[in-house]
Amino acid sequence: MRQRLLSEGANELSYEIREIVKKADYLKKLGVDISWENIGDPIQKNHKLPQWIKDVVSDLVKQDDAYSYCPSKGMLETRKFLAAQTNAGGGVKITPDDICFFNGLGDAISKAYQFLRDTSRVIGPSPAYSTHSSAEAAHANHEPLTYNLDPANHWYPDLDDLYNKIKYNPNIVGILIINPDNPTGMVYPLVMLQRIVAMAKEFKLFLIADEIYINITYNGARAYALAEIIDDVPGISMKGISKELPWPGARCGWMEYYNRDKDEDFDRFCQALDNAKMIEVCSTKLPQLAIPKIFGDPRFKAYRDQTNQDIGKRSKIIADILHTVPQLTFNETFGAFYNTIIFREGTLNHNQKMKIRDPQVKTLVEGWVSQQNIALDKRFVYYLLGAKGVCVVPISSFCSALQGFRVTLLEENEETLVRTFTSIRDGILEYLNS
Repeated sequence: MRQRLLSEGANELSYEIREIVKKADYLKKLGVDISWENIGDPIQKNHKLPQWIKDVVSDLVKQDDAYSYCPSKGMLETRKFLAAQTNAGGGVKITPDDICFFNGLGDAISKAYQFLRDTSRVIGPSPAYSTHSSAEAAHANHEPLTYNLDPANHWYPDLDDLYNKIKYNPNIVGILIINPDNPTGMVYPLVMLQRIVAMAKEFKLFLIADEIYINITYNGARAYALAEIIDDVPGISMKGISKELPWPGARCGWMEYYNRDKDEDFDRFCQALDNAKMIEVCSTKLPQLAIPKIFGDPRFKAYRDQTNQDIGKRSKIIADILHTVPQLTFNETFGAFYNTIIFREGTLNHNQKMKIRDPQVKTLVEGWVSQQNIALDKRFVYYLLGAKGVCVVPISSFCSALQGFRVTLLEENEETLVRTFTSIRDGILEYLNS
């Protein structure tokens, strides 16, 4: 080409949650039966929506106006409904104009980092959710900037680490929290959220909260929304229906802007995000129309409560199976539907294996693990995929120096759930003792 096409930031775009599927698909062609633990799609894991929710959607499909454009920021009645829900939380107040719809949070996340100055950085948690860390790093043409979540302390954030990185890096303009957290399943305690707000005040930063799982908590936990605790700090909450409803294929998410009036620069940033969506005309209309009808139905809370309880039960089953392995650091989860399991330091090496009976599969896996400088946890994941047919994601792919893997808590068939995680446990023991 006449000039180089790709920016330096393009090198930071990666999504191992989907990349591992390519490896699994190779094995499927060789006859390996795959248990998919790589991605948070409740529908793929046998979740069935109640008929009344399907009826709401099917009734909307019959309406002619469901097929037209909608306002660029999203349907007004839906934004009124969502603003009222946020305002009922007792914290910061917003209007419908403080809400803008996007085609899923992936779209929202990309836009949020795209319009920051390339020298401005947003620091986020590690292990990091790849969509955030990749987009932030790509915009900055640099590796992701993160603060540590501590597996030895329930995956809570290391606030001293966060404070020092903010203090000594003046390019940091914002702090990202994912609450409840993906990939760890941790729910931020109120006192820690309050300390993060205080840091934002002290250093004049804005906050971003990815709250796609805000209403998915269990086993006695309660997630505090950013709107409840943000005080007068500028901030953005990212929400959607892909996990909570769940309707991941709808690609329907939105941003809520908090305290735009407190800072002119932040207000201009929010306006740029609105303008970006205006250039695209609008986001998908049908799921927006469904939100008030589904979330506003008294049956939805009962449905969500039961679904959360079921996830909590599965988290206990997984804990019973895996927490007895002494080489693992295992934390029970309280939100979202993931668990991140860490191998203790020094546990993994380049000589460990699992027995793979099929010679073609064995050859394929051994080729993958022979890559130079392959991460030790990725090596384990490839062997688990080939030997046990279980597809998980290595934690080194979540912008982390830790070694481990992420699983989901979504399998609704309890027999399948137990079989899958027993296979994971047996694979770990075989691998570590090889």
